[in-house]
Amino acid sequence: MAAASPPPSPPHAKRPKMSSSSDPEADAEPTSASAAAEGADPAQRRPRYKRRKVAILLGYCGAGYQGMQKNPGARTIEGDLEEALYQAGAVPEADRAAPRRYDWARAARTDKGVSAAAQVVSGRFYVDPPGFIDRLNAQLASQIRAYGYVRVTNSFSAKKFCDRRRYLYLLPVFALDPSAHPDREAVMASMGSGSELTKCLECSERGRKVPGVMGREGKLPSPGQNGVDASAEGSVASHDESGTLGDAKCDHTSPDGGNPCAHGEVGSNSKEKLDLPVSGDGTEVANAETGSNGGGDVVPSDIYIGNEEKKLEPVATEEKAQGMDSEKSNGEEKLPTKSAFSYTDEVKERFNRILKYYVGTHNFHNFTTRTKAEDPAAKRFIISFGADRVVSLDGIDFVRCEVVGQSFMLHQIRKMIGLAVAVMRNCAPETIYDVAFRKDVNLNVPTAPEVGLYLDECMFTSYNKKWKDSHEAVSMEPYYEEAEEFKVKYIFPHIAAMEHKEGAVALWLHSLNHRNYPDFRYMETAEPKVGAEVKSIDAGPEAKVGAEVDNIEEAQMPSGNLSE
Repeated sequence: MAAASPPPSPPHAKRPKMSSSSDPEADAEPTSASAAAEGADPAQRRPRYKRRKVAILLGYCGAGYQGMQKNPGARTIEGDLEEALYQAGAVPEADRAAPRRYDWARAARTDKGVSAAAQVVSGRFYVDPPGFIDRLNAQLASQIRAYGYVRVTNSFSAKKFCDRRRYLYLLPVFALDPSAHPDREAVMASMGSGSELTKCLECSERGRKVPGVMGREGKLPSPGQNGVDASAEGSVASHDESGTLGDAKCDHTSPDGGNPCAHGEVGSNSKEKLDLPVSGDGTEVANAETGSNGGGDVVPSDIYIGNEEKKLEPVATEEKAQGMDSEKSNGEEKLPTKSAFSYTDEVKERFNRILKYYVGTHNFHNFTTRTKAEDPAAKRFIISFGADRVVSLDGIDFVRCEVVGQSFMLHQIRKMIGLAVAVMRNCAPETIYDVAFRKDVNLNVPTAPEVGLYLDECMFTSYNKKWKDSHEAVSMEPYYEEAEEFKVKYIFPHIAAMEHKEGAVALWLHSLNHRNYPDFRYMETAEPKVGAEVKSIDAGPEAKVGAEVDNIEEAQMPSGNLSE
């Protein structure tokens, strides 16, 4: 009789499939027999999510950040964004701080302090749960806002597929006035001309002692001294942000006394109140510049005006104590009044003509850093560059400079603005553009402050046209109102505040001189044969200054090395 066969053993549980979630418990299904016996409710299981290739559209204010690109040891927009994506559940633990593993890419790599109203980043993220953008914004600082996201193709890259980038630079109108915030050399050269310039003491002498005024005690002039009946209020010297003495006054108010002049709108009729430090006896003290005649001047003692600490005991001269509405006692003509400079049609025409030199395909090795003239990446294509509008922010008029290009290198836009301003202020001749794009000419070009620059839009024209039937367009159009609100709330106030509190552009204007930039005189010092060579250059799209290229396909520039 055959032995009874043993009962069959229960089948082994199936091996679970690999999870696509960062949390194994989040999407694990009951696979064991015991779990099945318990009759787990499928409705209570957390759903399994898949990674999606998406493009996230966002904006940020660059204040306090060392640029967009992640840099070890520095606070960057990208660093905060990557951590927020992890905290929001869009990136698994295994991929944390490893952006290459989820195909991270950015459309533009903005510089330190540069803002963006419409930046685009792409990658593979878990975005299926509802409220992804809300969760992401909850993990970000208020000056970084994500507007939304769109599904894109698996091959999409925000860097490679972005074919145009538009930047705006808000430049104070007074920066185009040659008499506004002049350098020491210009002030000395104007003495005795009948239209003397007056340098802004805090701007032009920032960070070093004022020559000729050290070691002398500064005291307020007594009322009636030398026949001058100067009251405490009358001892306040008027100061004009255009660099001339007038009825517009600088605001020196500061909690710690450390802020430079606040430079208001040029060409307007508005006046700013002059709030000055008060001495121990309640007498207001004003800034004064050493007079040209040297007679009877009362000067401050041991003036230091630096970034860390400013030791300033401003006083007023006797002549300036009389105010700007009175004639000089010796019969000299009245001091110059406030400049009426504004962005007139004539100024606009000249400025746009200068910006036109950048349009087309050129070698911009003189307008960047760390890129040699022989490097193919130095060639860039600028589609348009113009400044046709003036906007007013917190009492200051700004020229809206708009540049559209395929891609930009480190500091390129700021250097293009810097040289254009130098030409407008007659620091450099307009003919300097005849050699600025030549490979065999190296020029030291000034770099405009970063605060006025922001990324306005990234365009994906070719991608949207190719995939319009199957994928949503990567565009800021659905988020236009959100982007405008963000600019008004964060970017514009920051630009105006930096000019009011720190005089970012005003301080920079004092550096535009031949001492700091001897290459401004390149056309004067170059050998005569240089001019002949320029004339013999073939007038092709790469050599012709200001040449426009209608078809973008004719000049495809490298998309790498993006900075601004």
